[in-house]
Amino acid sequence: MTRSALVLAVAALLATACSSGGPDGAALNGRPGSTVPGPTTTVDAQAGSPVVLTPAPPPGEGALVTPTGVVVPVASKAEGGWNVTTPCQRTVTLTGGTHVPTATVVLDPGHGGADPGAVSTALGLKESTVNLAVSQHTKAALEAAGFSVLLTRTGDYNLNLAPRADIAKAVGARVFASIHHNAEPDGPWPRPGAETYYQIASADSKRLSGLVYEEVLKTMSQYNIEWVADTDAGAKYRPGSRGDYYAMLRQPAPVVSTLVELAFISNPAEAALLARPEVQKAEGEAVARGIVRYLTTRDPGSGFTEPYPRPTPPAGPGGGTPPPCPDPPLT
Repeated sequence: MTRSALVLAVAALLATACSSGGPDGAALNGRPGSTVPGPTTTVDAQAGSPVVLTPAPPPGEGALVTPTGVVVPVASKAEGGWNVTTPCQRTVTLTGGTHVPTATVVLDPGHGGADPGAVSTALGLKESTVNLAVSQHTKAALEAAGFSVLLTRTGDYNLNLAPRADIAKAVGARVFASIHHNAEPDGPWPRPGAETYYQIASADSKRLSGLVYEEVLKTMSQYNIEWVADTDAGAKYRPGSRGDYYAMLRQPAPVVSTLVELAFISNPAEAALLARPEVQKAEGEAVARGIVRYLTTRDPGSGFTEPYPRPTPPAGPGGGTPPPCPDPPLT
């Protein structure tokens, strides 16, 4: 059995063994019978020694999957339904949909709707499209391993940053991973220029980022193309005036979070790869393996590097000023 298969098998066994929690990993979240989560001991898939997981934050009111498939955080219960925050941060009351009280992992496909993210000039391929496809593959792989998973975005619609983080906190997620593809590299690189970012104040986030980086680098290295990268490619942090620069690291806290830049969609050679469904699947499964290793082993991760200073990004889609935000249909 390969190392990756062993990790996935252990994760499935752990999830099956969670009494009353079933495949949603409730015991991993430390919540059965208690409103205050405590450390949970699992088995180290590599060494057989105990692993003490950091307690997950207690969940809020959960999330709601609307009749149209949009995932929204629940602010409070209402008569016959729920008060929710829409993707564009409006408060509405919904009476239909599926309530999801908890989830072990929340995956955030970056951008969407009026904000396409980076776009390949060679192919016209939108980052938001690839991010969603990869996240769907990550979700499928994690669910196959026995973990419950929510996507913050299930289609090509507008979604502000705050509701993404609110979903993770509302369901008491143990892991939040924001999935992206990069642009504007420093230049050619002898290997894939993947980047993962971690929360400055969280050792758990650093370990998660290092494990995801290992798996992504290994997976993408099988392709023989002309790679590009930033010269500080690897697992790293990025400071800002309020702590973590990236909102998708700062706002989900205390949920352990990572932001992943899988490849450079602005590089024609990499864009040609990213347009292939089997490559999107390989990327998604690599992210899933990193998350499973974080949840089930003591592996420390690798690829850690010191970042060089970066300026504030320009305004506009993908930058500092959000685009206009009409909500998608919720009912």
